[in-house]
Parts: sequence; structure tokens; C-alpha cells
Amino acid sequence: MKKRILTGDRPTGPLHLGHYFGALKDRVALQDEYDTFVIIADVQALTDNFNDPKKVRDNVYQVTMDNLAVGIDPEKSTIFIQSMIPQIAELTIFYANLVTIARLQRNPTVKEEIAQKKELFKESVTYGFLGYPISQAADITVFGAHLVPVGEDQLPQIEQTREIVRKFNHIYGAILVEPEPKIGEVPRLKGLDGSAKMSKSLNNTIDLGDEPETISKKVMKAITDPAKVRLNDAGHPEVCCVFYYHKLFSKDVCTGISEECKKGDRGCVQCKKELAKNIIEYLTPIRERRRYYEARPKEVEEILRVGTRRAYEAAAITLQQVKEKMFLDY
Repeated sequence: MKKRILTGDRPTGPLHLGHYFGALKDRVALQDEYDTFVIIADVQALTDNFNDPKKVRDNVYQVTMDNLAVGIDPEKSTIFIQSMIPQIAELTIFYANLVTIARLQRNPTVKEEIAQKKELFKESVTYGFLGYPISQAADITVFGAHLVPVGEDQLPQIEQTREIVRKFNHIYGAILVEPEPKIGEVPRLKGLDGSAKMSKSLNNTIDLGDEPETISKKVMKAITDPAKVRLNDAGHPEVCCVFYYHKLFSKDVCTGISEECKKGDRGCVQCKKELAKNIIEYLTPIRERRRYYEARPKEVEEILRVGTRRAYEAAAITLQQVKEKMFLDY
């Protein structure tokens, strides 16, 4: 049998280039080699969107279409909705007994996210948000995933999962698979504003389904070398956000772009227009596949229905094994 992958996305908005280079590209490439499960993590999305459940519901279909558009093949990969797999919720409860509050509070990604969401949580974070790494561990282990393609910011969650697996196997018996992370081509893609991470909440993304005009407008607002004020000023491409993206989308001419910039022979407007053109060309096949599925919502629903049924059956096997080990198989 093939080894398994568990990967997926929170349905809180459209997927963007950060998702693509961080996980989606690997996800597509590996689906021939691995038995791939793609989770649409609506329960996890509710941990910081509990006050807007309709947003989560609507984006379940948007995120599914983004996955299909980049090349996830429902004949090779299982796409499913998290909330429709009750075994995940049961495992989350069992695993909660194996993790201390102090350990959850030390998770650097969770700490960073809580700091970003001060307006939502006010003075006290919810149990659901603090404990979402436990739910992620249940997502991964209920399918016996060997590999988890993730962005760099998710590494602490994978390590948390590995700790839970080791503790469970030590106490109850070795039945859970200890997963390995796989970092994407770009572990953490910078935002157009130059910040360390492309993020919907920071409004610095290029979405996979963006129209050409939208992409052009976004790229024209991107941060460049602050020391290059005039057209003929010598630039410093190593600090320029636009050149950072050229290294992804203009690989064949990157060296020339860098040399022209350093000599003052290249203006920022010209550089941005070329970048926008290359990004638009790169995303055109993805956008066209997305339009196909947008016109066929029943087909998307059927893909989710079939995938969720298969995921349920796979999860039921693991949960039964866990209950036997825990003497809960009444």
C-alpha cells in the first residue's frame, strides 16, 4: 500500500500564492506517489471565526475549487470536510488528556497568532483556539499520515503531533503513525508589503483566482528598494520585494534584472509591469480550471461527498483501533 499524506486548508478565504508555494505545489506533485487526503478544515477555521460561521461555510467550496484548480485530482486524492468526520472530534478529546496547558502555551505559532488576534480574544484566549494543535494531531493521525506538507509556520504543530503520538503509543500500545513534515519550495512567502508572511489578514496577498487586472494593481503597490528613489538610482535587489518575486516567476532572466537594477538601468515601474505579466501568465491555467469548476457547483459537491465518505471509512478504522487499545470498545 502507498504511504499516506494529510494536508489541507482552513476555509477562511481564497487561497493565495503563499499557500501555493508553501504546500499546494508539493501536494499536487506528491499525489501520484502517496495516498493523499486533503482536509477542508472548517472546524479549525471556527476557532477564530466562531462569530462568522457563514463565512466558513461559504469558503468550504471556494477552497475546494482552489485545490482542484491547482491540479488536485479527485481520482487520486481524497478531498473531504473536517466537520463531517466525527472520529476527529473523538480523538481530539482523547489526545487532550496527553497535553498540558503549559505545553500548548509554549507553541510559538499559537503565541504569535494569539498576539495578532487581540481584538477577537480581548483579555482571554478561547480553549478551542489554544488547543487547535491537538485537533490537528487528530486530523493527521486518524488517517495514519506518514507525511504532512506544510509551511514553515506549521512545524511546531507537527512536532506537537509527534509528541502526542509517542506518548499515546507508550501508554496504550504502538498503533499510531508518527508523521514527518515536508516544507514547501518557499517555507514562508513574503507579502507584497514586504512583511515576513503573505496573509489574508494582512491584506498583502495575490489570490490564485485573481483576475489579471487585480494582479496588476496589487503588484504595482508592492514594496521596492526604499533607497531607489529615482529611475537611474542604483538599486539593491536583495532588499526589494519585487525582485524577491522575480526569483519565483522570472527565473530565466533574474540575473539580468539584478544587474540592470544595480547599475540604475532599470526602473521600478518597468520591473513591476514585467513581474505582473509573468504572474498572470503563471496563474492563467489555474484561473481557467477554477472557472470550469465555478460553472459546475454540483460537480464540486459530488467530489466533496465522495471524498468525505471515503475519509469517514478510513477514520473509522483508526478510531476503532484506538478504542480497543484504550479499553473503550464496549
